[in-house]
Amino acid sequence: MQKTPNIGFIGIGVMGAPMATHLAQAGYHLTVHDLNRQNAEQLASRFGAMTVAETPKAVAEQSDIVITMLPSGEYVRAVALGEQGLLHGFKRDALLLDTSSSEPWLTAATAQALAARQIAMVDAPVSGARAGAEAAELVFMVGGDHESVARVMPVLRVIGKEIFHLGPVGAGHTMKCINNTITAMTFLATTEGLVLGKKAGLDPDVMTDVLNHSTGMSWISRTHIKQRIASRKFDDPFRLELMLKDIGIAAKLAQDLNVSLPLSAKGLDLWREANSHAGSGASVSELVRWVERLTNTEITPGSALG
Repeated sequence: MQKTPNIGFIGIGVMGAPMATHLAQAGYHLTVHDLNRQNAEQLASRFGAMTVAETPKAVAEQSDIVITMLPSGEYVRAVALGEQGLLHGFKRDALLLDTSSSEPWLTAATAQALAARQIAMVDAPVSGARAGAEAAELVFMVGGDHESVARVMPVLRVIGKEIFHLGPVGAGHTMKCINNTITAMTFLATTEGLVLGKKAGLDPDVMTDVLNHSTGMSWISRTHIKQRIASRKFDDPFRLELMLKDIGIAAKLAQDLNVSLPLSAKGLDLWREANSHAGSGASVSELVRWVERLTNTEITPGSALG
């Protein structure tokens, strides 16, 4: 019978904490680490088969597979290859599973450095946000060789509902930046449409209902507008600056491949402006508040039609 792998988890935040929780509940032994040690300790206190490590190296020493959920590929590279990094604690034939939203070129470089020491890497960024992580219904976009992907499939099935293998290492992160760029452009277009309708006397709530039963329907219209904008909560936990980062990754990829993407390029400029007004740490929902200020129109329920 195949041995159940010991799992390391680095990045016990909005996404990482529920993901690690599901794995612990499924019976995996976890060694966890976070820059904010309190995050790791609070989670580990709930499970007997979970321990806290001081460094990424210490996580690797106890793990067959290490999962990272971090803000960018720079963080992943530092965790993997730094002075107290995973590389210095991994046993031969260990595996790094990066579920962060990372730059594909950094992922490829990190994977190459690990491969020189017989350590595999799979990139598996996610879609589904915090709600998906909490419900174990994440969508995984996976890059890696077939053998390595097969090794992590049982782990991914615990925390996700859909798993798509897109190609070699880096392919998952390529798909992630494309997915988020499409989402970002849709978010901006939906916001502008609702502002226009509000100005014309339409009720944004009814407009959202129309969109959700018409060709304008999107994840944004279904899960964001009424829930976070019309309610005036503006409380999506995903940070605006991280969405901007993902659009920027796609833009650099397009530049490197000599592909002209005029809509995305203009959208990147607009998201940059929104981010500069929102400030560090702002919710992605604050994009709407920026458009509202530009147009002097709030997307609130009600219309001029009575």
